[in-house]
Amino acid sequence: MTESPENPPPPGRRRSGKPARFQGWPERPAGVLRTDRPGPPRTPPARHRRWLRAGALALAVAVPASGALGWAIWTRLNGNIRSDSATERELEKYESERPPAGPPNAQNILLIGSDNRSGANREYGTDTGTQRSDTTILLHLAADRRSATAVSIPRDLMVAVPHCKRADGQESAARTAEFNWAFAYGGAACAIRTVERMTRIRVDHHIIVDFTGFKNMVDAVHGVQLCLARPIRDEEAHLSLPAGRQTLDGEAALGFVRARKSLGDGSDTQRMARQQQFLGALVKKVQSNGVLLNPMRLYPVMDAATSSLTTDAGLASLRGLYELVRGMRSIPTAQVRFLTVPRTEYRYDPNRDELVQPDAERLFSRLRKDQPVAVAPRRAGDGKPRGAGRAARPAPAGSAVPVFPGSTAEHAACE
Repeated sequence: MTESPENPPPPGRRRSGKPARFQGWPERPAGVLRTDRPGPPRTPPARHRRWLRAGALALAVAVPASGALGWAIWTRLNGNIRSDSATERELEKYESERPPAGPPNAQNILLIGSDNRSGANREYGTDTGTQRSDTTILLHLAADRRSATAVSIPRDLMVAVPHCKRADGQESAARTAEFNWAFAYGGAACAIRTVERMTRIRVDHHIIVDFTGFKNMVDAVHGVQLCLARPIRDEEAHLSLPAGRQTLDGEAALGFVRARKSLGDGSDTQRMARQQQFLGALVKKVQSNGVLLNPMRLYPVMDAATSSLTTDAGLASLRGLYELVRGMRSIPTAQVRFLTVPRTEYRYDPNRDELVQPDAERLFSRLRKDQPVAVAPRRAGDGKPRGAGRAARPAPAGSAVPVFPGSTAEHAACE
């Protein structure tokens, strides 16, 4: 093909032995001497040389410095996390009793909110030398990471607690007791074994967070917005909130999820509902603000989180936690579900709870098999007077997915 202004050569092709010019490169005007002929290189002006030296120095410093800074941040965050190796050693003794692993890639994580009053937590009460599980949630992450189900376990639920090693090294006898007893006397290992015995679901990981850690994580995301249907006032929790939309900082959030005695009927049921409401709002805040994708926003959150957590060895590293967060960040808020184990008043003590069957086993079986469950707002009068976690009935026509009373992280309206 003949080359012409209408048919220019393709980029990079030579014409008449001359190198092809970059697009937009100006032709040398007539009378201007060539400077690309062989010979000694021109000496750049002094100012140009100074800029070159300064640029080279900045580059030489910036590249290693960025690597050093990244390593320093990684080391700090990684070093913040406390590994609960004692729990792992204790669980290894009972491996033959534990349930088999679930479907590949599905994960079950036991989240324990501890009421430990030592150290920075002394302002919340007297240190008794022991700690109880103020909140316990079994979190199931679906293998495809398209949904997450958080199941609250009441502190006063009567369960079969296996024989466990106590903090003093002695062995406790197996018993029927409140669920809170397992963590208070046998630590995380006893709580995990109790959950596994109750649900026949293997716990893959566990995370323990205390009051101060929870407060710091809320402050790191600059508070969480809630919609309150009615005012809340609880002197013991130092909490006073008007109705309507409120942004809770760490201290107010802690009071909100812990308040119990002066709110409603004073039961743990209403407190768990508030905890689920808050966690849903927290998930929505983190996802909507792009915290997980913005390093400048993510660092303070990770710093607060890693400084607050005690985990098993599998999560006791920045890489382990990052993999967990990465798997959750794309789950739609409508598919992050919160519910409580189906339960009713304990037959021997109305101030305690017991599981409702077959509803509880139906829930546990779905989670064991990594099968979906659905949640719907609780209906008035459903379950016992103070609100049991019974399964909603019946399931929608044509649907085999059981429906339980609960909510999702998408629920944001005042109720």
